[in-house]
Amino acid sequence: MWIADHWKDYEVIDTSCGEKLERWGKYILLRPDPQVIWNTKKERKEWKQLNGHYHRSQKGGGEWEFFDLPGEWSIHYNDLTFNLKPFSFKHTGLFPEQATNWDWFSDLIGKAGRPIKVLNLFAYTGGATLAAAKAGASVTHVDASKGMVTWAKENAVSSGLADAPIRWLVDDCVKFVEREIRRGNTYDGIIMDPPSYGRGPKGEIWKIEESIYPFVELTTKLLSDKPLFFLINSYTTGLQPAVLSYMINTTVVKKAGGHVEASEIGLPVTANGLVLPCGASGRWEA
Repeated sequence: MWIADHWKDYEVIDTSCGEKLERWGKYILLRPDPQVIWNTKKERKEWKQLNGHYHRSQKGGGEWEFFDLPGEWSIHYNDLTFNLKPFSFKHTGLFPEQATNWDWFSDLIGKAGRPIKVLNLFAYTGGATLAAAKAGASVTHVDASKGMVTWAKENAVSSGLADAPIRWLVDDCVKFVEREIRRGNTYDGIIMDPPSYGRGPKGEIWKIEESIYPFVELTTKLLSDKPLFFLINSYTTGLQPAVLSYMINTTVVKKAGGHVEASEIGLPVTANGLVLPCGASGRWEA
């Protein structure tokens, strides 16, 4: 498992009864997590010091309950700054487990010794975009949500990357890739974090089980003559590491050679030393 264990401003303090107790900077949040199927003793004092608690509804969805939590605050990862706010369906605007992937491709970019162009698809609030830009890459950031792209730009400003070579685009990822192929544009690194289900800006429907393999196949046409890396993240239960590995082997490796690794990604739990699984990633490098 690849573990995001270099955080100072974030930690999973404890887990029990379908919930994870987290510290985001100086604030303590309690959120549901379907992986936490155990019922262990809640001995940590932070269980009684919550700033926010997301209650899941029996009917689906849920709602936040706040105890002295600001509408927005920031945390840091190395030189990056992320602006957080609790919003719909338990999220805060950041997936801390992805830091293990940021470290991986940042190292590759830093050691490349040449200009690197990166494409970040389904780019959300820009964690991977900022990490790649900070490592020295020029980045194209694509997401179908205007609100998420605006949030990502704010994170870039907070991280001192306002003038970094980042192209911000609100677009349907499939249509964007198709247009980039027609334009003859290529990229040295490609990152994708596809949702299980989603809609593009014009109502385009994305269902990951039907769409992901042809999309990966399509996206390989954007790889440069000297590609550096390809990364797929998945939070969908059916897309296990072995599936991600097979997808990349039969598309990216077929075109560019190189080698593939795939694994679960996770976060260390302070209270007991366990690692909480948080999805899976497939990585290709030349």
